[in-house]
Amino acid sequence: MEQLKELEQVQNIMLMIQSTGAIDSSNNTNADSNRFLANFILFMMQPCGELDMNQKCKLISNHFPKISSAFNKESSPQLCDKGNIVTEASLSHHCDDDMSVGLLQTDCADVAMVTLDSMQRCRSYFMFHEMDANNAESIFKYLPLLSFTESYIYQLDTINEKLLQLPSDGIPDSDMMTPDWILRFIKSFKNDTFKPLAVLLESYGIYTDRIRDELKCGEEYWALERKLCSALTNKQEIQIEDVMRAIHLKSFDYRVLNLLLYQLNGKDINETHMEFLSVSEFLVEVSDDLFDYEDDVLENNFNILRMFVRIHGASSAPAFLAKTIIEAEKKYNSLLNTLDPQLSFKYQKRCEEATKEGGKVFGPPLGTWSIPPIIEDEDLYRTNSV
Repeated sequence: MEQLKELEQVQNIMLMIQSTGAIDSSNNTNADSNRFLANFILFMMQPCGELDMNQKCKLISNHFPKISSAFNKESSPQLCDKGNIVTEASLSHHCDDDMSVGLLQTDCADVAMVTLDSMQRCRSYFMFHEMDANNAESIFKYLPLLSFTESYIYQLDTINEKLLQLPSDGIPDSDMMTPDWILRFIKSFKNDTFKPLAVLLESYGIYTDRIRDELKCGEEYWALERKLCSALTNKQEIQIEDVMRAIHLKSFDYRVLNLLLYQLNGKDINETHMEFLSVSEFLVEVSDDLFDYEDDVLENNFNILRMFVRIHGASSAPAFLAKTIIEAEKKYNSLLNTLDPQLSFKYQKRCEEATKEGGKVFGPPLGTWSIPPIIEDEDLYRTNSV
């Protein structure tokens, strides 16, 4: 939980300096710079004897120019060897190593695995609970629990994606001759996958049947993803019913977070809002799949366009997908009109902000849909991309 507390402090500082206009929150290319500044400010705020902020700034101004980049390069390895510093690069390398990444069972288990994109998207749900996403107190009241839940799910999703890269038709039997890290992954999905999370939520008195059902939807989605992606790589038949079921299940984690907010706020679930958001989630997932199409081909991840290409053929897939999007947009617009006018306005405004932040379509009212060039021979594409 210590990392979550630090995350809360850093995010609080970022919100504060964003409100002053000192940093640009709309430009994702500055994300690393903004995070560095927030961490630096947090460091500067730590007490150090009788030094005040002005004295600290003066010390840095006078002495930091003397610390050359050459000194940093020479000293960093020595410090790392002595165990005094773990650099961000080395930590990232450790967690990306196929033979050592266990996620839930290895040294990386203590690393918070939650994406900025997922938490920004979660902000869009706050208004449905009469919460202000720009209010730090409103956000951080529930951030630790929401972040932990999303991190737990994201870790499992990462494990599932690792399993998709195995040369097999689904999860192999545990008695097969496989590396230890694969066996750990298999164990994660053969046992009660969400039991540790369920126990935690039960301890807070917020684990409901509805949340349990959504978590089961997550297990179903991962099973479908393995099944469909294995069928793709093995040139097997794919059923459209499985594809549409998977794309609708894919946003289960956001529904879990949304249901948690109802519990944390002590309010009944608004089914009208849930129905509207489910359609919005579907359109977001399709948009994300179009944006990530090439990467998903390379990594053999579930992607609705990949599935439509297999089912309908390369020439017809874009038209069938466009028809699916149009039907969903009609339902989206119809349900949007059932919302309170003020809530509808806020949500559309938030969608516009998200589009600027992410550089991709967030919902149907925004921009135009763009279907990327179809990759007919995925094996050849992967080979040429090596």
